[in-house]
Amino acid sequence: MILEQHYLACLSQASYILGDEATRTAVVVDPRRDVDDYIRRAAELGLSIRHVYLTHLHADFVAGHLELAARTGADIRLGRRARAEFEHVPLADGDELVLGALRIVAWETPGHTPEGVSLLAWDLASPSKAPRAVLTGDTLFVGDVGRPDLAASPGCDAAELAAQLHDSVQRLAGLPPEVELHPGHGAGSACGKSLGKETSSTIGAQLAANPMLAPMSREQFVREALDGLPPAPPYFAHDARLNRQRRSLCDDLLPRAMREATLDEALAIVEEGGLLVDTRSSDDWAVCHVAGCVQLGTDGRYASWAGMLLDPEARVLLVCDPGREREAAIRLLRVGFERVEGVLRRDPPAWAARGVARSTIRVDPAEARVMAQASEASVLDVRAHGERESVRIEGSMHIPLPELERRWRELDPGRRWIVHCAGGWRSTIACSLLERRGFSALVDVRGGMGAWAAAGLPCARGAGCGGLG
Repeated sequence: MILEQHYLACLSQASYILGDEATRTAVVVDPRRDVDDYIRRAAELGLSIRHVYLTHLHADFVAGHLELAARTGADIRLGRRARAEFEHVPLADGDELVLGALRIVAWETPGHTPEGVSLLAWDLASPSKAPRAVLTGDTLFVGDVGRPDLAASPGCDAAELAAQLHDSVQRLAGLPPEVELHPGHGAGSACGKSLGKETSSTIGAQLAANPMLAPMSREQFVREALDGLPPAPPYFAHDARLNRQRRSLCDDLLPRAMREATLDEALAIVEEGGLLVDTRSSDDWAVCHVAGCVQLGTDGRYASWAGMLLDPEARVLLVCDPGREREAAIRLLRVGFERVEGVLRRDPPAWAARGVARSTIRVDPAEARVMAQASEASVLDVRAHGERESVRIEGSMHIPLPELERRWRELDPGRRWIVHCAGGWRSTIACSLLERRGFSALVDVRGGMGAWAAAGLPCARGAGCGGLG
C-alpha cells in the first residue's frame, strides 16, 4: 500500500495518492485542478490512476476530478447526497474498494457539508486489523473541525449541520488511537477556525489535544462549532457551484489565459469594469504600474486573496514577471477564475507614453513615522482584528483588507494615507484598491507592523501606551 500526501501550501490544501503495487493501481483523493503532478508521480511509481475520490464538494478551490477523469479515464466517487451534475459513483456508508493490498471504505461523515465522506484505508499486507489511515476531508482537522456554515451547502441550516458534525467527529474519534489522520487542510485554511500547523496526526493525538474532541454534550459542541466564525470568503459559493457542475477543464482554459495581450486590451478591460491583476512584487509594482490595476503578488497567498477580494466571474488580464505567466494563471484557475484572458507584457516606457504609468511611494517604517509627524497624514492599518488587538500604531485607523472595498468611503481621499499591514504584502494590495478609487496620496510601509516594532518605534500593546509622537 502506498499513501502520499501532496500539500499545496498557498491554499493550505492536502490531496492524496493511494496506491497498490501489485495491481499497479492508483487512487487520487481531493485533487487540485492542475493535475500534472499526480499523473507524473503515478508514472514514477509505476501506477495507473483508475479512481478519483472527492471527500465533499469543495468551496475553497476547484477540484481536479474532471481533469483527471478526462486525462486518465478514471471514475469519480463522491458522497451520495452531493447531487453532482457530472457522471460519478455515489458513495453510501460502508462502500468499499479493494485493490490488492489496498482497501478503502467510505464512511458518511456529514457536518461540514451534507455529502461529506471520510475514507478509511487498510494495508491488507499488514498484520494489523485496524485501518492504517483515515482521510477526513474537511470533517476533522488537526486541532479543529470543519465549519458547518459555508455556502458549499446551500439551503442547509448551520446548526443542523453542526449537530451532524458532532456525530461524525465522535464516530471518527472511536477509531483506534494509532490510526493516522490525514485531513484536507492545514493552518491558514478558511474551512476551519483554528487549524494546527501539522498536516497530519493520529486519532490518539487528536483525542489528547483537539479541543473539539474534549468531552462535551452535543449542544455544547454545536455552540462551540458556530461560535466566532468569520464571514465565509465570497468566492466559496462560486467554487462550490463549479465543483458540482460539468465545467470547463483547466487544459482548455490555460492557453487563452497565457496568450499575450495588448495595452489597448488591458485599458479597455479596466474601463469596462474588468480586472488587470499585477502579480509582481510590491517593490516592482510601486516603481511603475498601469493605472487601474490591482496588485496581488504571487510571492504571497495570491489565489486565496484573489478569491477574497475580486469577482471570480470578471474578465481578467495579468501582469507577470517573465517566466511566471503559467503559475499566475493556474493559481487563479485553481480558485475558479474562468475568464483569465491573457498576459500584458511588462513595458513601463509604453505605459508612460500612453499616460497610464503610475507609481506609489514605498518607505521603511522610520521614514513613514517622520512623514506621519511632519504632514497632514493618517495611518491606515489593514490587518485582521486579532492582529491589531495584540499590537498597533496608536491613533491609526483600522479597516481589515477584506472589508476595504465596501468601507473605503470612510476614508478622506484628500488626505495622505500611510498604509501598513503585518509584513508589507497586504498593504500594497490595499494601496492598489484605494488608487482605483481615486486616492493619490498613498504611502506603503515596507515590512509593515513587524518591521515597525523591530525598529523600536512606538506602538501600543493592548490599551494605552505609545503613539506616533
